[in-house]
Amino acid sequence: MGTARGRFRGFYGSHPRHLLAMLACLTLVGYVVWVLGLTALWDPDVWWQGILVWFIGAALLHDLVLFPLYVLADRAFTSLLCRAPRAERAVPVVNYVRVPVLASGLLFLLFFPGILGQGADTYVAATGQTQDPFLKRWLLLTAATFGLSATAYAARVGMARRHTRGAAS
Repeated sequence: MGTARGRFRGFYGSHPRHLLAMLACLTLVGYVVWVLGLTALWDPDVWWQGILVWFIGAALLHDLVLFPLYVLADRAFTSLLCRAPRAERAVPVVNYVRVPVLASGLLFLLFFPGILGQGADTYVAATGQTQDPFLKRWLLLTAATFGLSATAYAARVGMARRHTRGAAS
């Protein structure tokens, strides 16, 4: 039993009781929504209730869908890095990729309606401009963050090589 619990803890990241507690909490929230009904949670006359429901929904979407997806992507990426020869791992590359991916993802999350062209008529009516530059600018910012990160990584690798050459002689 200890090995099964250890494997579960290695996969899940916590004790099985944590998973049971989280499932119980989600079940309780589902029950409350079912008993109250969606109309009680979405009253157009009380503006703050709608904001609260959207905030809770966004938190649940993040915790139940997005977080597991980007944890799996990160684990896949780090497992690929572990296969690299030891000499190439003198300077870990993982954070030099994580930071620009995070920056690009957050920028996309903030500006995705403009990047995808949603609400174009409303945007033109409000500003007199089109949403055409959004995608180009997001791609340029993404390329710039990856370029800066690659430059920083190259400088760090160069410093590490110079340091190892100096120590060897």
